[in-house]
Amino acid sequence: MTPPRKLHIKSFGCQMNVYDAQRMVDTLAPEGFVETASAEDADLVILNTCHIREKASEKVYSELGRLRVAKDEAARGGRAMQIAVAGCVAQAEGEEIVRRAPVVDVVVGPQSYHHLPELLKRAGNEGRAIETEFPAADKFGFLAQPRPEAIRARGISAFVTVQEGCDKFCTFCVVPYTRGAEVSRPVTKIVDDATRLAYNGVRELTLIGQNVNAYHGDGPDGKSWPLGKLLERLARIPGIARLRYSTSHPCDVDDSLIAAHRDLEALMPFVHLPVQSGSDRILAAMNRKHTADNYRRVIDRFRAARQDIAFSSDFIVGFPGESEQDFLATLALVTQIGYAAAYSFKYSARPGTPAADMQETVSPAEMDQRLERLQELIDSQQSAFNKAAIGTTVDVLFERPARKDGQIVGRTAYLQPAHVMAPPDIIGTILPVRIDSLERYSFLGELVTPRTAREPALSPIATGA
Repeated sequence: MTPPRKLHIKSFGCQMNVYDAQRMVDTLAPEGFVETASAEDADLVILNTCHIREKASEKVYSELGRLRVAKDEAARGGRAMQIAVAGCVAQAEGEEIVRRAPVVDVVVGPQSYHHLPELLKRAGNEGRAIETEFPAADKFGFLAQPRPEAIRARGISAFVTVQEGCDKFCTFCVVPYTRGAEVSRPVTKIVDDATRLAYNGVRELTLIGQNVNAYHGDGPDGKSWPLGKLLERLARIPGIARLRYSTSHPCDVDDSLIAAHRDLEALMPFVHLPVQSGSDRILAAMNRKHTADNYRRVIDRFRAARQDIAFSSDFIVGFPGESEQDFLATLALVTQIGYAAAYSFKYSARPGTPAADMQETVSPAEMDQRLERLQELIDSQQSAFNKAAIGTTVDVLFERPARKDGQIVGRTAYLQPAHVMAPPDIIGTILPVRIDSLERYSFLGELVTPRTAREPALSPIATGA
């Protein structure tokens, strides 16, 4: 028998890349590849890249420098190692990657990773293969389905891509250029994927997309379904206890999504809704297509539908032209909204975006100072939100053994980690936990009652919607 080939994937950046990495594993499994945690003993190493954060390209080239050493060492031992660069940096800089890093065998964009087997073969025959075009055919129709044992090994929570690309063209963002225009998957295909996951032990689904609440997939009734209606359908799948989605745009929050938060017990009351700035002037320069007041009104709609809802967000400080008054408007918005968590970053120019040509008027020192002030405010809000749970009883979906012997860790509705002393057979169940204390960002607590039958029964895989 031919021994299996070892595959190592390192993913950078967003949730979509985590999902894409898993689908690359599934695509390569029929070719005889099995995952390994070590790049050094791998036959194929894939860097699944992200172009959003600062110095994303430099991190990739730095990693390729280390892999060149590993590839040379493998060759000296008589073993061939192939190296592939996938994802958004590959899409944006395909030819440049090959020029700067001849060690790379394959460059493949995020819309083409279903072609990996043939690209690897072409690289083996021709020395290199590059594919960074946007193919006409939907990649999801060609991807291998994950094997049941792979689904079970990945745990009780899973991502499902429902939408890709973005039509918003924020001036700082590369997504429209690396992921393309908005495309939504058909409802039936998503339901099939979700049902398969549930049948193999997945309890929590997170629907992902670059602009997920712009979802408008073809429904089984021949009509276009919004995200809220899709969530309602997925909530009926036996075994699925929790639903989430990310990442959303304030302009695409429609009535069906608000109603879903009001009506669906499985839909968690925690929404990631990026705003980026509290200044209308900066929001206009970012081409966000909403004002700070528009954003506040969207928050109010969510809160009117469900009083226990909480929010996280994204913020950029130091966008070109941001004044102290603009920044103070951001602090005012954060103070008014009150966040359970948030992500904040210093502005960094992405080549090829309109903002990259804007004059930067905020010094690095000022960016650092503003970021520190913003993060201090956000951290205080997150701390207060977490401390408010101490002494209360909350439902926790248990995921895996914790580092401490005898502890099991799960997550609350708001994604807060919660640790309890319990047997491992509670993994995959939702149980009430009394929160006793907080250590940094994690809760310690005790089960309120013995294990109860709170998980829905599973059913054989069904297709269709």
